[in-house]
Amino acid sequence: MGGIYSKGMLGLLALLQLTWHGQAVPLNSYQNLPAGISQHLPLNITRRAAPTLNQSLPQQVIPLNISDDASIRRAAATAAYSLQSMYNGNSTGGVLGKFPYPPFYWWLSGASWDGMLHYWLYTGDESYYNVTWEALVAQISETNNYLPVAEKFDEGNDDIAFWAFGAMFAVEHSFRPPPHPYPSWLQICDNVFNDFVTRWRAASDTCGGGLRWQVFPSSAGWDYKNSISNGGFFQLAARLARYTGNATYFAWAEKVWDWTERVGLIDEDFNVYDGAGIDGGKNCTSLDHTRWSYNVAIYLYGAAVMHNLTVPAPAAGTGGGENGSIWTKRTDGLIAAAERSFYSPYTNSTGVMYEQACEPGWKCNVDQFSFKAYLARWLADTTLMAPHTRATVANLLETSAAAAVRACTSTNAGAARVKCGAHWYLGHWDGTTGVGQALSVMEVVQSLLVNGTRPPAFNWTSLGGPG
Repeated sequence: MGGIYSKGMLGLLALLQLTWHGQAVPLNSYQNLPAGISQHLPLNITRRAAPTLNQSLPQQVIPLNISDDASIRRAAATAAYSLQSMYNGNSTGGVLGKFPYPPFYWWLSGASWDGMLHYWLYTGDESYYNVTWEALVAQISETNNYLPVAEKFDEGNDDIAFWAFGAMFAVEHSFRPPPHPYPSWLQICDNVFNDFVTRWRAASDTCGGGLRWQVFPSSAGWDYKNSISNGGFFQLAARLARYTGNATYFAWAEKVWDWTERVGLIDEDFNVYDGAGIDGGKNCTSLDHTRWSYNVAIYLYGAAVMHNLTVPAPAAGTGGGENGSIWTKRTDGLIAAAERSFYSPYTNSTGVMYEQACEPGWKCNVDQFSFKAYLARWLADTTLMAPHTRATVANLLETSAAAAVRACTSTNAGAARVKCGAHWYLGHWDGTTGVGQALSVMEVVQSLLVNGTRPPAFNWTSLGGPG
């Protein structure tokens, strides 16, 4: 995943810094700051309380009424336009399917296209249908498994999973198939799944299983087994199991969960930790206990899919809830863990989503700015698989969506019309901008439309089985 400075590897890595009045400030948090930088600094630098959402605030450039679907669609469309304004893959000098690198790594492009697929489903707006399809096809790779040679030095198992999720969404929602001679989206997902199985078996000489973070030994992070890679395997296996009805996928989903729990990356309270080293004989005995929102989110949606597979729907007209299973407990436990860890950073910002490992100290890097997008996405998706979670999830999404749109500004936004920041609890734009920030705002807003969305389809005669 994007080399050594990517995502949540081994806790917070060293970041480039600048100095402001004697304080060390992460450089990537202060790109393009407007004049008067002090008003945008975080609590631990200025020692001022974060503003409440109901106090005097700058003009809201993305109007949002969370009770009005038309308003939600308009707000999501504004955020989507801002996100797409950063894409240059279909322009001279760009690469089809990729947002510009630097600073945006390949995995983030795949994650963004999955967000655009959700945008299409939730809003019914087909403005970006063709560009999304073109992007997903362009990065398939000659081996039909999202393993492009051009990304070899930055490619992790988690990166591949984020592209595979877009292909899996295309399967579940009958998105336009790839052109000849590519195989179907489903076959591509099966190819990725089989690659994960092969790599798991090859890595089972340590920790009793588990995917390594990286695909190639030359990549930094080869000697690390992380939750996001294994969570990607888990979720993909669960979704393939639900779509095809094939027991092999189901068994692997169980196997990955059990391993993650056994080594301690998921604890008894459903906290999900970043990963474990295997170098120097550590054998997953030394964990990085950093918690990132996308780790709990990736396991959450996989668990919800497993719940959907194992718990019968209530009888028509009964209005009853689900009887429950071990997967119901896990789904509910992961939602509770997400709420404990990634909401309400301050007493005056109750219910607002935040990235607790990096936002309060303004340490988030380019990748980490996007993590809230996946928490919002998979919280909403969870309600389709486990309807008993709807009320809880609605509360988690609505306050955050109302806060997120206030983190955007039209000042010097240029062709993007608006640009959005990351620190939603501030009540105004924080001076940052990028793909992750725009994607996160789009995702949390459009997720408010989930109740009007059809659930993923399934086709139990679609594929003969893994391998």
